Amino acid sequence: MSGLRDRHAIVTGGGSGIGLAIAAALTGAGARVTAIGRREGPLRAAVEAGHAAGFEIADVTAEGAFAAALSRCGAPAILVNAAGAAESAPFLRTGDDLWDRMLRVNLLGAASATRAVLPAMLAEGWGRVVNIASTAALRGYPYVTAYTAAKHGLLGLTRALALEVAAKGVTVNAVCPGFTETDIVAESVARIMEKTGRGEAEARAELARHNPQGRLVQPHEVAAAVLFLCGEAAGAVNGRALAIDGGEVP
Repeated sequence: MSGLRDRHAIVTGGGSGIGLAIAAALTGAGARVTAIGRREGPLRAAVEAGHAAGFEIADVTAEGAFAAALSRCGAPAILVNAAGAAESAPFLRTGDDLWDRMLRVNLLGAASATRAVLPAMLAEGWGRVVNIASTAALRGYPYVTAYTAAKHGLLGLTRALALEVAAKGVTVNAVCPGFTETDIVAESVARIMEKTGRGEAEARAELARHNPQGRLVQPHEVAAAVLFLCGEAAGAVNGRALAIDGGEVP
């Protein structure tokens, strides 16, 4: 991918799922990837498999944790905010603690990471910020009000910041996957099975039905969209939400 060779890229949540697929895609395009996450095991495995050049252990929801990691690994030209989490509950049982967790990991963590790397990008006159949102940033889903609100907020952050930096060589975009084959979806399948008594195949089909293609999105498909947005060819793409969902969101 032209323009990515030897550029430093940071991928939060880079040890598993979509984040790992993104780290691998950027590495394959020649970028020097640092994967950041909370668990050493998956991060180390990603490096050993050649999907990242290095890793840093940090919780993006902890104040100052990302900045400390950044001081060790150096400022990136590319930041992909892929760390995220989803918890479900009926709205009337969605307490303040759950709201706080969803906002911190899905919105405030991305804002903090972006704030830490942006000065260097602006000084260089080139940078790419890609936020991994969700189709939940584009539409509503029942029983995940806090998660949906946080992802809507992440898209708002994307659009507003994109306008601030539009003339400064930095682009800010969001990728919005539908239900994707990740640990988060596996947890959703387990919850459906527990609550409804359905088998695994039926539970997976319940999630896949949202996609007009009748399947779950694959992590590498999300990574391909991120790779495009990080490249030189996407220099005029800014403040956009790219849905990777088989046509779920009009």
